Amino acid sequence: MDGASLDGEVLAAVAGRLTAVDGVVGVTRAGGRPRDDHHPDSDVELGLYYRAPLDVGALGVVARDVYGPGAEVSAPGEWGPWVDGGAWLRVKGVALDWTYRDLDRVRSAWEGAQRGVFAFHAEVGHPFGVPDFAYAGELALAVVLADPTGELAALKDEFQEYPPALRRALADCLGEAVLLVEVALKAVPRRDTTYVAGCLFRAFTLCAHAIHGHAGHWLVDEKGAITAADRLPGAPEGFSARAHGILSALGMAAEPLEVAVDSGLVLVRDVIKRLR
Repeated sequence: MDGASLDGEVLAAVAGRLTAVDGVVGVTRAGGRPRDDHHPDSDVELGLYYRAPLDVGALGVVARDVYGPGAEVSAPGEWGPWVDGGAWLRVKGVALDWTYRDLDRVRSAWEGAQRGVFAFHAEVGHPFGVPDFAYAGELALAVVLADPTGELAALKDEFQEYPPALRRALADCLGEAVLLVEVALKAVPRRDTTYVAGCLFRAFTLCAHAIHGHAGHWLVDEKGAITAADRLPGAPEGFSARAHGILSALGMAAEPLEVAVDSGLVLVRDVIKRLR
């Protein structure tokens, strides 16, 4: 049984039970599935929007009742300040994740995005970093499953308009992308492939964010960011193939590393030209 059938059979009922837990304001279906860009084996993700205190004990009861006696849930913040917490569950052969989102922090992140103020926060599983504006983007892209007060639906409508200040601020990050590639060149004589790869990864992901911002499309995760950017009008021709090709051909000798860095600089500058 795949995630699509799981959605129709189970998720609405589970969401209704979750909103009965103290602290839970509403529940969304998040991730790639609502945007139709998921893989067949993609996890089904439920966003649990809450205000503290959150009754984790009661959430555990729901999890064990629905998914079996071995189901466990975390406390808020246990997975990191921005990933927050939740549960990794499995039902009918499909991975189903619960992810907590503090609704007050969502509002705060949105206010920052409207001013063009944001940061990328280092978290386990997110080598580029979690953008705090992702909190607004996640809700903008999600499907609301349960929302007794109507607060999530109202915020989702508000978040559909991509903030112009955020668009400009992400474009400004392309200066950092240029510097990263230039710094990577200094590691070529030492044949430091890992360092070069790290610089190029960050530079290309900054480009992906700038392309999304230019198009007014939310980008909430670095996974798939390069391919997603390639589909947007601000991307240079062949952006994804060029970025992936550069990284896949790094090698450990000075010559291919230098070629990769030179090609990376051309690609970043092509992005800058397209977004002017």
